Amino acid sequence: MAAGHATVAEEEYLESLFWLFEAGLPMTAANLSRAMQLSAPTVHEMLRRLERDGYVVRNHERTIAFTDSGREHAERIVGRHRMIERFLTDVVGVPWDDVHEEAEHLEHAMTPRFEAYVRATVGDAATCPHGHPIRVGERIDGVPLADCAPGARVTILRLENEAEDLLHYLKNAGIEPGLEGEIASNQDGLVSVRAGGSTATVTASVAETVSVLADPSPPPRTALPEQLVLGRERYGR
Repeated sequence: MAAGHATVAEEEYLESLFWLFEAGLPMTAANLSRAMQLSAPTVHEMLRRLERDGYVVRNHERTIAFTDSGREHAERIVGRHRMIERFLTDVVGVPWDDVHEEAEHLEHAMTPRFEAYVRATVGDAATCPHGHPIRVGERIDGVPLADCAPGARVTILRLENEAEDLLHYLKNAGIEPGLEGEIASNQDGLVSVRAGGSTATVTASVAETVSVLADPSPPPRTALPEQLVLGRERYGR
């Protein structure tokens, strides 16, 4: 039986696990440790707590899976986080490349009354400022920008890694959700997107973290775990 309320620490881990799940990455202790930039013993200790409290189970191969309660908790906190990001960007005016860490601080401290206010204020907003669905489960499948060939028309769907230093890099380069353009080049470890009268260029490793719709589209592929954990201090969800 799951505990009635997850602790703040448990919620952080459930969020992290859901990020792995949503990104199509294996839910393993190794990936969780890499994603959260924590030691293996620390992660294993929390996984034991999550198992004890009924949020996850692990099979004989140590692969992690949500229980029904764990999935419900994870979806609720992830959706709340993205809703707060949208509120901070659209209402408060926080730049989209700064909003992730601010939402991290707020998501665990919201009263039900304030959450209802925020939810009503963002209205029908479908995604957070980085392109992730507020109503989890409504994620649009995309392909990594790194895979797109020159001449392909692309629309930026979302930024898979929300580590703040990476978001700053992407914003400075001119890459953001909703951008429509054409692949100008993809060679020598750099990917360039031409949109309007400007060209945005990022490294191929960063392009791994950007999901797009492309025409023509490369084959679907899950981005590399190593490229989705680039933050100096925290990974991005």
